[in-house]
Amino acid sequence: MDAENRIARARDGRAETLVELYERAGYLRVEPAILQPADIFLELSGEELRRRLFLTSDVSGRELCLRPDLTIPTCRAHIEKKAPAPASYCYLGPVFRDRGGGAGEYMQAGIESLGRDDLEAADAECLSLALESAKHFGVARPAIRMGDVGLFSALVAALDLPPAWQRRLLKDFNRTGTLADDLAALKHASTAPPAQAGVLAALQGSDPAAARAFVADLFSIAGISAVGGRTVAEIAERFLEQASLGATSGLGAETTAVLERYLSIEGDPDEALAALRTLAKDAKLDLAATLDRFEQRTGFIAAGGADVSAIRFATAFGRALDYYSGMVFELYDPKDQVKWPLLAGGRYDRLMTLLGSPAPLPAVGFAAWIAELETAGEPR
Repeated sequence: MDAENRIARARDGRAETLVELYERAGYLRVEPAILQPADIFLELSGEELRRRLFLTSDVSGRELCLRPDLTIPTCRAHIEKKAPAPASYCYLGPVFRDRGGGAGEYMQAGIESLGRDDLEAADAECLSLALESAKHFGVARPAIRMGDVGLFSALVAALDLPPAWQRRLLKDFNRTGTLADDLAALKHASTAPPAQAGVLAALQGSDPAAARAFVADLFSIAGISAVGGRTVAEIAERFLEQASLGATSGLGAETTAVLERYLSIEGDPDEALAALRTLAKDAKLDLAATLDRFEQRTGFIAAGGADVSAIRFATAFGRALDYYSGMVFELYDPKDQVKWPLLAGGRYDRLMTLLGSPAPLPAVGFAAWIAELETAGEPR
């Protein structure tokens, strides 16, 4: 057997024993279909994902894709089978996406924990298993980055902003993970360029369906079907958002200052919590319940054996998927040989409803990238 085959078999063996670790922890192994409906991924992750998918279609013309991850297929299967909750799943298999180089096929393992009501304990267990996964591959002390989408949502709600501003802020945070560049533009009500001013004025006060139809008609008359990779529907949504923002006042200096101060907070979770409590007190914001849950989760993480002081928590840190709703994290190679995250995940309660769950269902999980873990675990 040549060296390459020996390495491949060794890697397969270590990945298999990783899944056995998950099974011993109570996670049921599943194997979702490789071909998945493309529209689900595009709706949840945006049309910008299209250029990274491997697409095909069935005989009826329905657009399909090779699965780009295993979270959505696992959650879809749970919903479609009307499986009882709580439920815990694990998996190992190939996923397919264009990262800008390479074969486009990657081995991914991971877990999904669905339906647990003890959210903070479930979050801590998820992170603990992620750290154990890294250790399984010889990465004993990965660099840990953490954020909390739910914390930012609570701040935005406490600021009592107009709904249009709340949607804009949350959307931008989920998409980019930081609002530092965006805040300068949000200090005042947006002003449309002359070429768009008439369109935005016509859209102010329109219901969403009428606004989309109006923009679609304009583009149809001009013979335009897409601009910069965005569909007419996406452009209509953007125009509608700008019209809504234009109908309200700007954020104001005081509110902007609170947001900027919030987004500057980072450190280990204990340091961040102290700064957040001070901010809430100074700004007279009622964040007590949210910060108490933050503290409780940190306690569970510490009780699970993790070194809390080694976690780098940043309020501006997020993951570029709209369905995350709470804690998010990424684990990195401490030797910096691998630039891509070794493992990544978090809480995504919103996803289950978006996928068709008849009732809200708490959910948390992570994905582990086998090749990256193997490389990070190799001795220098």
